Amino acid sequence: MLNKSPAVAVTESYYDSSEADAFYKNIWGGEDIHIGIYEPLDEPIATASRRTVAEMASMLKPLDETKHVLDLGAGYGGSARYLAEHYGCRVTCLNLSETQNALNREKNSESGLADKIDVVHGNFEDVPEPDEKFDVVWSQDAILHSGDRIKVLEEVKRLLRPNGHFIFTDPMQRNNCPEGVLQPILDRIHLETLGSFDFYRNALLQLGFKEVEMRDLTKQLRNHYHRVSEELSGRRAEMLKLSGTEYVENMLKGLKYWVDGADKEYLAWGIMHFQRSA
Repeated sequence: MLNKSPAVAVTESYYDSSEADAFYKNIWGGEDIHIGIYEPLDEPIATASRRTVAEMASMLKPLDETKHVLDLGAGYGGSARYLAEHYGCRVTCLNLSETQNALNREKNSESGLADKIDVVHGNFEDVPEPDEKFDVVWSQDAILHSGDRIKVLEEVKRLLRPNGHFIFTDPMQRNNCPEGVLQPILDRIHLETLGSFDFYRNALLQLGFKEVEMRDLTKQLRNHYHRVSEELSGRRAEMLKLSGTEYVENMLKGLKYWVDGADKEYLAWGIMHFQRSA
């Protein structure tokens, strides 16, 4: 992979680790490792996470077998399989963890969708795909890991066909977040900053996109990190064997930072939908 920033390199190493892989497969939601939309608050993490996928897909009309979707930071490929199965579209999964990519390919074969889904090892700052190849660029809770988010957005524009759609979610800070209060979270995930609704809106408008819709669903960020913490605590003995004491204790501490940050209204999360100009 070319032009891999330090932030991306750290993320790749983390998600390739056996400790992280065990945690995300067993606790975070399995196929979908992103923030869920909870109805009710105590429902299974996997159910809420899949609801986010369904909600995002419903915002893209029409979405059918003629469309080619690029999923940036595809993880285990749950979103790609949902899109291919329910809408018939072709999906390219771009992901920097070969550990996750291997399971993605395995599940695609098991579900009979391997002919509709390609899995590419790469990072979203330097996507190994040609210009204007995709009708939709899709991303869930991944862009925060970039060391150069503007570069990611420039890549999105390059990859989209004219009038193509960009739909994504990302854990962010509030537009008016006080300086310094998120340092425990940033230290935990080895980042210097988080994006915000205003950051993404302004950057994308400057790149010539038009805003279609921005849904502020910040309460779901708090719900999700709280549910993940509950699940990890409840299955602590099992996860100590799979991921080790150090990983589990650090994860519980990190999850609390996110819950506390949400309670203090420092954080934000939602679905952002933009369209590239013709």
